[in-house]
Amino acid sequence: MRIAVIVFPGSNCDRDCLHIFNSVLGVQAVGVWHRETSLEGFDGVVIPGGFSYGDYLRCGAMAKLSPIMDEVRRLASTGRAVVGICNGFQILLESGLLPGAMLHNRSLKFVCKRVDVRVETSRSSATRGLPRGTILNLPIAHAEGNYTVGEDELKSLEDNDQIVMRYSSSIGEVGDAFNPNGSLGNIAAISNRSGNVVGMMPHPERASELILGGEDGRAIFESFVGWGSGGVR
Repeated sequence: MRIAVIVFPGSNCDRDCLHIFNSVLGVQAVGVWHRETSLEGFDGVVIPGGFSYGDYLRCGAMAKLSPIMDEVRRLASTGRAVVGICNGFQILLESGLLPGAMLHNRSLKFVCKRVDVRVETSRSSATRGLPRGTILNLPIAHAEGNYTVGEDELKSLEDNDQIVMRYSSSIGEVGDAFNPNGSLGNIAAISNRSGNVVGMMPHPERASELILGGEDGRAIFESFVGWGSGGVR
């Protein structure tokens, strides 16, 4: 299995993701510059966190125009796993690969802390094998993580089991008290209808080794690898 980690000007979590795949999981991963035009030979794609193009215009609005994004769309259309983390989630929204948009956090402040999230489905490439209701403790770090979507689209996400994670308490309670950014319905991660394209605000790469204070994020990368190893679901 071979994973592409896309690198934009301003990406800053690409090396962390490469380390997790190559050194922790023993799966080959390669950084791919955003101006490349082919992802031939890759079995999955990670779009890492950071500040692509300095977050000018809107987060992800310029990155969606990079040449590599046509290949990301092509790979996604084949059913292979595509996961966007934080800025990567914003890029997937701007690219139309996932529905909805990001607003500034309701506090209008950058939020950087650990949160608990409740897994809502095990049919996505990021949560394959994780039972519904599993609680993960993961870091977040963003200024624009306030996910929103129209009423009809929200119903569609719920009806089609596309909500992957919600912010919660440590025992899985979902409510405003556990919502770090004002995200609609405490949504922390969503997928496309097929489940292979996932966007998430938490950073699993910052919680995949005990030396980092926890390894709950490792389960997400293992799920991603499991999806890719088995091919299209």
